[in-house]
Amino acid sequence: MEEAKVEYKIEPEKKEAVIDASNWPLLLKNYDKLNIRSSHFTPLPMGNSPYSRNLEEYLKYGIINLDKPSNPSSHEVVSWIRKILKCEKTGHSGTLDPKVTGVLLVCLNRATRLVKSQQESGKEYVCVCKFHSKPNSVEEVKLVLNNFQGAIFQRPPLICAVKRQLRVRTIYDSKLLDYDDINNICVFWVKCQAGTYIRTLCEHIGLLLGVGAHMQELRRVKSGNMTEYDNMCTLHDILDAQFIYDTTGDESYLRKIITPLEKLLINFPRIVIKDSAVNAICYGAKLTIPGVLRFDTNIDINSEIVLMTTKGEAVALAIAQMTSTVIATVDHGIVSLTKRVIMDRDTYDVKWGFGSRSMEKKKLILSGLLDKYGKPNEKTPLSWIKSEGYAPKIVGDTTIYTLNNDNSDKMEENKKSTTIIQQNALDNGNLNFNEREKQKRENKLLEANNNIEHSDTGVVKKKRKKK
Repeated sequence: MEEAKVEYKIEPEKKEAVIDASNWPLLLKNYDKLNIRSSHFTPLPMGNSPYSRNLEEYLKYGIINLDKPSNPSSHEVVSWIRKILKCEKTGHSGTLDPKVTGVLLVCLNRATRLVKSQQESGKEYVCVCKFHSKPNSVEEVKLVLNNFQGAIFQRPPLICAVKRQLRVRTIYDSKLLDYDDINNICVFWVKCQAGTYIRTLCEHIGLLLGVGAHMQELRRVKSGNMTEYDNMCTLHDILDAQFIYDTTGDESYLRKIITPLEKLLINFPRIVIKDSAVNAICYGAKLTIPGVLRFDTNIDINSEIVLMTTKGEAVALAIAQMTSTVIATVDHGIVSLTKRVIMDRDTYDVKWGFGSRSMEKKKLILSGLLDKYGKPNEKTPLSWIKSEGYAPKIVGDTTIYTLNNDNSDKMEENKKSTTIIQQNALDNGNLNFNEREKQKRENKLLEANNNIEHSDTGVVKKKRKKK
């Protein structure tokens, strides 16, 4: 019996592929909702997604959400972490007093470049406030707490090692969590600007209530976009993770306590750039329209944005020079100015200097027609000098720029053209000089005549007064 022939084929469908990027990590979250500027680029086999970096790179671009213990200062804790993890440098996102506990963001190595931006981000605290005597009612405590919203004046407490200067700080929100009528203690939550002194706030609450108060305990529960529930660890966790890695080579515990720095940037507007533009940005270049692949819709002029690769790596913080609408419509122009470079140089290959003009310049340098800095010398062709905008000196320049070849006719033409240019420049210079001198002489004569007239009238007036 003959076997039945079976045809295997895939029928075309009208259904579009559904991509759900809501669960993608870090900066790639909701990648499908970004505006598409261009979808044509050449991916380079460099870089890694943040969670796929090797351990050395993972430590270099990592942060730790530390639960700071009571008693040691923030600087002591950070120096201990640097010694435990054997890091080159560490930094933190805002000082906590020795007795204060809670969220302390510790940045490792290259992540320390984000310390300044994180220090200025908002903070949230839970405070235990002790009243010196019993307030009238709980409602009065709530009312006073609600009054402390918006801009307030503060002077740093005596315990703080800063200049005691009057400052303005903003309280965004506050809420009474608990009240103990027997012990005259209240617990409240406050969301405030960076640099707000909760100790001073407690004293002001006591003054308004008329009973006096002081801060008994304080815990920071949020710094920037990192809360106490976002992969928080203790100093013992860090010590144990490093010990396990040193003894067994298991790096899973270190990867558990360290988070990629991109976690701190998820609230910034994003621009996805081409792989060929990454290294130029790392060297401080401006981002222009041809380097943009995708961008967010909420970009405004002078707003702070993050430049990222297609793999989700943070390249730099930048200041936007165009809005999202302009980026979508124009064909050329500067999109952003680089503010703070995060990625190491030469992580991606150099992709500038391969255009026709750049290649021609490199050939001229190799052949000796330009010096090693790419500037003209005595052998540089006149055509190159004109195209680059160089010009011989107007006075006293007798240098003749010629090609270094055996064609004597071309050399003669170059000599004639340069001598004509120099002669015209000298003639124009002499004419301009003579005209300027003539004008100066005329101005001097006019000034002299005016002085004589004024002196004559002055004499006449004096004589009349005497009569």
